[in-house]
Amino acid sequence: MSFSEDPALQPVLFGLFLSMYLVTVLGNLLIILVVISDSHLHTPMYFFLSNLSLADIGLTSSTVPKMIVDISTQSRVISYEGCLTQMSLFILFACMDNTLLTAMAYDRFVAICHPLHYTTIMNPRLCVLLLLLSVSISLFGSQVHNLIALQITCFKNVEIATFFCDPSQLLDLSCSDTLIRTIVTYIITAMFGFFPVLGIVLSYYKIVSSLLKIPKSGGRYKAFSTCSSHLSLVCLFYGTGLISYLGSGVSYSSSKNMVPLLMYSVVNPMLNPFIYSLRNRDISSSLKRLRSWRA
Repeated sequence: MSFSEDPALQPVLFGLFLSMYLVTVLGNLLIILVVISDSHLHTPMYFFLSNLSLADIGLTSSTVPKMIVDISTQSRVISYEGCLTQMSLFILFACMDNTLLTAMAYDRFVAICHPLHYTTIMNPRLCVLLLLLSVSISLFGSQVHNLIALQITCFKNVEIATFFCDPSQLLDLSCSDTLIRTIVTYIITAMFGFFPVLGIVLSYYKIVSSLLKIPKSGGRYKAFSTCSSHLSLVCLFYGTGLISYLGSGVSYSSSKNMVPLLMYSVVNPMLNPFIYSLRNRDISSSLKRLRSWRA
C-alpha cells in the first residue's frame, strides 16, 4: 500500500494519522456518551446520530490502525485474507453511513412536514427497524463486493497504490478479463449511492416545499436550522465520496486521488462530532451539562 517514500516524513505522518484517529474515536465516543447520558436526547434523530458515530468509528478503524502500524514499522505488507477483510469492513461501515444519513433525512422530513404525527410515525419500533435495515443492506453490499473480489485468481501486480484495499483497485490488478466484474461492481456501487441520495433529495424537497408555506421567515429559519448539521454531513460525505468514486475510474497512480480518499475515510468521521457539537444546540447544551456534572 502506498505512502510517502521520504523517511523524514514518516514520523510526521505517524503523528498526524495517530492524532486524527484518536480525535475521531474520542469525538464520536463522546457523542455516543452524551446521547446515552442525556434523557433529552433520547429521540429518533439522536438515536440515528449515535449509530452514525459508531459507524464512523468502524469506518476509520478499518483502515487507519493498519496504516499507522505500516508507517511505524515501515512495512507495507498485507495478506490477501487481511485485504479482503479490510475491504469488507470498509464497505460495511461506509454503506452504514450512507443508509443512516438517509434515515436521518427521513426523520427530519417527518419532524418538519408532519410534526403532529412525529412521535406516532417515528416510534421506537420503526427506528430499530430502520437501523436493522441499514445493517442488513450494508452487510449485503460488503459481501457482494467480497464475492466479486474472490473470483479473481490471478494478479498482474501485488502493489496497491492506495492506503487500503479498494475493490476497484483489486479488479484493476487482475490479469484476467474483469470487464463484466468491473461493470457489476460499478453498477452495485451506483445503486447503493443512488437510492440513498434519492431518498435524501426527496426528503429535503418535501421539507423545502413545506417551509415555503410558512409566512414568517423567522419560522422558516428556525425549522430549517434543525437540518443544518445533517445537511453539512451529507454534503461532506457525498461530496468526497463522489470525487473518490469518479477518480477511481480514471487512475490510481496520481497522488491527487489520495486526497479525496483520505477525506472520505479519515477526515469525514473526524469532523462529524465537531459539526454536530458546534452547529447543534441540543448537543452543545448536553456537553455543557456533562462538563458541569463532571466538575
